[in-house]
Amino acid sequence: MKEGAAVSDGSKNRFGRRSIVTHWQATSLGMIAAALIIIGILIGVLLKNYYYSSARQYLSSRMNMITGTLENSAAEQINYSAQIRTIVENYGEKDKIELMAIAADEHVDITSSGFSPADDMNLEDFTRAKTADNGMAYAIFDLPSGERVIALTSMLSFRGCEYKALRMVSSMKNIDNQLLMLMISITLIFALILLLIYLSGRFFIRSIVFPVLQIGEIARKIAKGDFSERVEKTSDDELGDLCDSINYMAEELSRTESMKNEFISSVSHELRTPLTAIKGWSETLTAIDDRDTFVKGMRVITSETERLSQMVEELLDFSRIQDNRLTLIMDKLDILAELGETVLIYQERARSLGITLNYYEPTMLPFVYGDKNRLRQVFINIVDNAIKYSDKGDTVSIEAYEENGDICILVSDTGIGISKDDLPKVKTKFFKANHTRRGSGIGLAVANEIITRHGGTLNINSEEGVGTTVLITIPAINDGKVPKESKPTVDVELISSDKKKKT
Repeated sequence: MKEGAAVSDGSKNRFGRRSIVTHWQATSLGMIAAALIIIGILIGVLLKNYYYSSARQYLSSRMNMITGTLENSAAEQINYSAQIRTIVENYGEKDKIELMAIAADEHVDITSSGFSPADDMNLEDFTRAKTADNGMAYAIFDLPSGERVIALTSMLSFRGCEYKALRMVSSMKNIDNQLLMLMISITLIFALILLLIYLSGRFFIRSIVFPVLQIGEIARKIAKGDFSERVEKTSDDELGDLCDSINYMAEELSRTESMKNEFISSVSHELRTPLTAIKGWSETLTAIDDRDTFVKGMRVITSETERLSQMVEELLDFSRIQDNRLTLIMDKLDILAELGETVLIYQERARSLGITLNYYEPTMLPFVYGDKNRLRQVFINIVDNAIKYSDKGDTVSIEAYEENGDICILVSDTGIGISKDDLPKVKTKFFKANHTRRGSGIGLAVANEIITRHGGTLNINSEEGVGTTVLITIPAINDGKVPKESKPTVDVELISSDKKKKT
């Protein structure tokens, strides 16, 4: 992928932003490198102090051996000056340490190497030793040749001795070389550690970045309406979960897009049918002069106009729900009155279709708090669906009762029913379980939203070939008041609760 190439060299991606690898290199890797440098410097300082301290201790131990030998001879009547010259001239470690005797005039008089020191020799350690409490002092300095040495001076206080101090000088070349090798080794180890961290981190980052880039590319295609692409899942971690989520989103969007297209096709068909009928009868009525035909035509035009109005209202309600603009005018109301009006509306249609409409009306029910127009809209939708998906000879039953402080509206039919696969989707927007029956596919979605905003529930149970049952529950107002009895006079079979129990 092109994006991958951008990531691999740490450059900016095609959107002009720095990649994750670049951020990681600039932050985490930079901090690790800085920490290793600081640790290396500390280790170098500690090693240098250790080795230099060891060198000082070594010179100190050798100097103490010489001065101790001279002090042990203090009881004997010896010539200290001659003794010191003998020790210096015959010093056994002259290949590593040069031993010097400093005369009273503060000049080096004799050395173990036999070479006379330069007149401008650095005697910093001697100067310090003269004022030191223990009469001993160290100094590390560079010779004019560039060689680094360590010098130790110990002051002498023997009576009658012409020498004022003994001095040891040793080269630090071996120690410095050893320190250099150690620091090179530590630097190489740290560089290897940094390289391993870089390679492992880069591999880890790339294992995240490349799938993220792929996800981003797929997401952009999905945003443009291409729902056929899927992200390849390569791991079972959080990144794999993200791939599953993206793929699930694509499937859901694809399904929604398909349902939307189907909805548009269905609505177009639903709108075209009444418009065709209205247009046809309008043309017919303008060409004839027959009273019966005129009345029949106007009845068809009125009916189809109501269908158009109902579909338009459903579409408007759905739009309001999507934009969260659906408002409810809440008030205390008698739900039996609204339910009775619904039954009254559908009595003639049920009779003309050969469908039995049974209404089991209770004598009274508690009031509910709700929007009567919206609740009537829900009842109309549910009863209309029950009749719409029933055939001649089927039965639609409507019942209202109180249970556990809720008002329950039960609408059941013996129609074609809904399959098990379609049942969970019937309240989804744009979904139609049966495309042979009229409808837009959003009525139940709107009805479910209205009932939910009333604090109730809308549950649907169905079995294909047996029928469907819709149960609506709405919280009742329990204030002790008895609502007025509402029994609309309808030309359908009205069955009281007592009569229903007998049957």
